[in-house]
Amino acid sequence: MASTSDLKRVTPGASKVPEPGARRRGLHTWLTPLLDGFLSEHLRKAPSTELHRHRMLIGSCLFALTCSVLYLLLVPFTPAEVSTLIAGVCYLGTLLLARKARSLALPAAFLCVCAAVGYVVSIFLSAHPEGGLHATSMLIPSFAAYLAGRRLSFLITCFLAVSIGIAHPLFRAQLSTYSSQVTPQEFMVMHGSAAVALLGAWVLSMLHSISRDSAQEALERTLKTLRESEGKLLSLIESTDDLVCSLDTEKRVITANAAMRRLYLEIQGQELIPGQPFILPNTPELQEHWYALFDKTLAGERSRLEVEQAQGERNLVLDVSLSPILGTEGKVTGLTLFSRDITARKVAETRLAEMHRSLVDVSRYAGMAEVATGVLHNVGNTLNSVNISAGLLSDRLRHSRVPGLRKAANLLHEHASDAGTFLTTDPRGQQLPGYLLALSEELEKERESMRKEVGSLTASVEHIKSIVSMQQQYARAAGVVERLPVPQLIEEALRLHAGSFERKGIHIVREYDPVPSILVDRHNLLQILINLLSNAQHALMESNAPDKTLSIRIRLSTGGDQLIIEFSDNGVGIAPENLARLFSQGFTTKKTGHGFGLHISALAATKMSGRLTCTSAGLGRGATFTLELPLEGPNEQQESQTQT
Repeated sequence: MASTSDLKRVTPGASKVPEPGARRRGLHTWLTPLLDGFLSEHLRKAPSTELHRHRMLIGSCLFALTCSVLYLLLVPFTPAEVSTLIAGVCYLGTLLLARKARSLALPAAFLCVCAAVGYVVSIFLSAHPEGGLHATSMLIPSFAAYLAGRRLSFLITCFLAVSIGIAHPLFRAQLSTYSSQVTPQEFMVMHGSAAVALLGAWVLSMLHSISRDSAQEALERTLKTLRESEGKLLSLIESTDDLVCSLDTEKRVITANAAMRRLYLEIQGQELIPGQPFILPNTPELQEHWYALFDKTLAGERSRLEVEQAQGERNLVLDVSLSPILGTEGKVTGLTLFSRDITARKVAETRLAEMHRSLVDVSRYAGMAEVATGVLHNVGNTLNSVNISAGLLSDRLRHSRVPGLRKAANLLHEHASDAGTFLTTDPRGQQLPGYLLALSEELEKERESMRKEVGSLTASVEHIKSIVSMQQQYARAAGVVERLPVPQLIEEALRLHAGSFERKGIHIVREYDPVPSILVDRHNLLQILINLLSNAQHALMESNAPDKTLSIRIRLSTGGDQLIIEFSDNGVGIAPENLARLFSQGFTTKKTGHGFGLHISALAATKMSGRLTCTSAGLGRGATFTLELPLEGPNEQQESQTQT
């Protein structure tokens, strides 16, 4: 993963000033191979921390060997220079050992022992009595602690301390070769202090070494944990089909998973390489749009959006999330881009919306058919009454006494000239008054009977007219929300089934609490009520209960903001395993059912921000359907989501 420092741009035309790190890298390019050339193959393959010690050993030998050669060349030969010559040979021996060794222990021990012995020999042979106070003595304990380990370095330091603090002063006292400016007591104190300083140098070096080793172990543990976490994270990112990418503060790519690289290659036609701008300069419109979003994210604002991207012959829909990357101090150091291909989901949502619209149309047609069936059934029943009344009227007119009246009138007309003689002397005339009286009574009875039949016929015709008028109200366009009294709507729905309920012996129990009118879509509510009444009728007709009863209750909820309508019957009931699927599309327990009624009713209730539920104690124990509706009409947000 490229770091931000590695991805910094170089401004064209700007003067390039070498960085300090560049000089170090230049030195490293020739010094490291030189030092590694004196190491064996096994030592060169050591871990980085051990390799640094190996190189330090070689570098120290080369430096000391160079100093020894220069000293021998520049200083006139004295007996003390024998130790320098011996030390040079020891340095060469150390280099040879390092070239063949499989571990650092032997070369490091050889070098440190030779350095300590050579130094002690040189101060004993030197003509200057203060040779034990040379700064070189402080380097040997520190160097031994770094290269040779605790035990050997401690022994070497003790050897130096005893040699400088005790043996050398005694040696000088025996020879009486003190400096003219230093007394024997001062000489002893100076070399004793030097011995103590050597031991202190070793203690400090060991503390530093222990601290360094502890820090190194902690660093290695941290790096191991980091590598494991990085491996898990990379495995997680690479295993997902989501698009993952991270950018620095200059909108350049830091890293991207395989899914992002594949899509980028398909869309842009080139590889997504760390360090390059995420949006190529040859697409300024895209660059302007995306960089505005990136700037918001780099300012600390999270954002989420849907993006449509053309990919070949199809449009790709992506759900994109942009999140800032926060550093240790809470400063934004970059951003992450997570994206998911939701094309299939969008297509499915579109198809689902189309299916929903189709289902609504089917439900509307089914509701219309249900209403039409009820209307035709009731009209048919009323037409039976009309036919009966018309038949009775026709029969009574056919057997009417009106022809007898005509005969009597014709008889009187024939004897108009001698009407008095005819009525008093003629036998037929003598019977005519009684006949007319009896005929008038019969005609009066006929008139009264026909008046009743005409009244019944008129009532039947009015009933048909009211049914047709009610059907015209049901046929109005749906979607209009108006304030309506629910009891009145229930009674209108009951009138469509009244004939069936009465003929089949179904008793209706009404329990209407005083409730206010509600804002509701008449078409949707009537569709639900008619479906529930039809469902209750079928349940009761299939039941063997002698007293078939349908109870309709209207009440307000506890909070007073919901209207509750309950339809309870003592019909066949519902099995517990069918309750969960009762409102599913296509599910029905009727032999001739289509499985639309309850499903559409539940959808219509949801559309009105209400809900339709059912409870049943089991088969043969009836069922209760409960419709809950808000008093103040459907929630606009929920209604828009349902339509969508």
